[in-house]
Amino acid sequence: MPLESSPPSTSRASPAHPGTVYLVGAGPGDEGLLTVRGLQLLRQAGAVLFDALASPRLLDHAPADAERIDVGKRAGRHKLSQDQIHQVLLDKARQHAVVVRLKGGDPYLFGRGAEEVAYLASRGVRCEVVPGVPAGIAAPACAGVPVTYRGMASSVTFVTAHEDPDRDETGLDYSALSRLIGVGGTVCFYMGMGRLEQIVKTLTAEGVDPATPAAVVQWGTMVRQRSVRSTLWQLGPACGQAGLGAPAIIVVGRAAGVEAPGLDFFTNRPLFGRRIIVTRTRQQASELRRRLDELGAEVLEAPTIELVPPQDWAEVDGVVRSIGDFDWLVLTSPNAVSALAQRLAALGLDARQLAAVRIAAIGEATAAALRQQLCVQPDLLPGRAVAESLAAEVLARQEAAGKRFLLLRADIARPNLPKALTEAGAEVTDLPIYHTRRPDALPEDVLAALRGGGVDWITFTSSSTAMNMVEMLGAQRRLLQTIKRASIGSITTATLNRLGLAPTVEAAEANIEALVDAIVASEQTA
Repeated sequence: MPLESSPPSTSRASPAHPGTVYLVGAGPGDEGLLTVRGLQLLRQAGAVLFDALASPRLLDHAPADAERIDVGKRAGRHKLSQDQIHQVLLDKARQHAVVVRLKGGDPYLFGRGAEEVAYLASRGVRCEVVPGVPAGIAAPACAGVPVTYRGMASSVTFVTAHEDPDRDETGLDYSALSRLIGVGGTVCFYMGMGRLEQIVKTLTAEGVDPATPAAVVQWGTMVRQRSVRSTLWQLGPACGQAGLGAPAIIVVGRAAGVEAPGLDFFTNRPLFGRRIIVTRTRQQASELRRRLDELGAEVLEAPTIELVPPQDWAEVDGVVRSIGDFDWLVLTSPNAVSALAQRLAALGLDARQLAAVRIAAIGEATAAALRQQLCVQPDLLPGRAVAESLAAEVLARQEAAGKRFLLLRADIARPNLPKALTEAGAEVTDLPIYHTRRPDALPEDVLAALRGGGVDWITFTSSSTAMNMVEMLGAQRRLLQTIKRASIGSITTATLNRLGLAPTVEAAEANIEALVDAIVASEQTA
């Protein structure tokens, strides 16, 4: 089922006719574990109230103009009290047709979702609950711990160790929990790291064998996930040695000792735990980020290029309207394809405008964009994704002399292609259809990671990403010397070499898949 959203709501709410508040379970942390329904609602939200444990990247799915309100609560650090959260939810419901309350895990599992629903319902605001994937199941699973196992563990119990601080005694029935563990049950403790020693002592005092398998999973399902397994009695020292803390799930029971091939799928991914900086534009980073995410990497986005339209579209629109007067249209990047598709739409035209012109595309990514955005197959796709290869193939076909070529490219595109075509007798119109500029600064999380020495790889997908990165770092460019560098192709490699940053690996072909493959191959041989 495709992850399509419903059309955004255009209605406005008011105090007399409030909108609907949706309590959406954000899952245990991994952005991909949000439900389809939750994604649909995020895409329609006028306001999103989110918790500290919800993936920040989920907020990217909300409309650009949606309010984003951080109401996250951690032990001892509350941005807003629960009463204040209630009031904000009520206020936003009176302003927006769709309000999303994004809660870590599931809204009703050790959260205060039911209280929020009751508060709003008593004031005439309709609520819906969208269940989420519970951390108590997902986090152990990603650490290779199945919470039930046939013939060994036939029940699972979720409890919270974060109890009412005003109570002198625990509200948990440790005697009952101990009996469950003794007969093969699994107990998962939420919010228990601050009471780990007490949990262990109480369970063993109630008769649980100190040698019972146990595990702790911190930041479950996320790229920073860490875990330990030990006996119950040694669990505290094991966590201390590994430096594990909150937020974490504590698992006690025979299932925590299960070992079988394939259970460690999550941490066994080839790039798990690697931190990688991606220097592409924000518009282009998604494909590379998605692939690195799938392989287990933690990705930091450091856009070194911003794409902006020309100040005046008159010249571009003129050639687009008369594009059939050219013999060849050359598109050198997916960005050029996107810009062309947007101008065609703005002029009330479509792909039929391209019927009389042959199209050359540099790189499979550009060809794919043509197919996806304009339903057009390129007439020429050179064997190598560089301008020189395209020029050589055009000349080999004797297609240059006397022919009119239209090049729609970036303003900073290299002059090699128009020069080669002109020298071969072609009439060339080289027109920027989009412009590039360098952002003012790198994101703070990227700078902090570089300064802290916690980056494993940095990727460069063009010469401009390399040059801009060096310029943006200025005197701090030395930080790049100790990081492994991945280049997308020979042109980018030449630029890196000139900058004194010879790449660790170069992609076999100038595309994202080959770039990622080169990084993986290097990691596997390290």
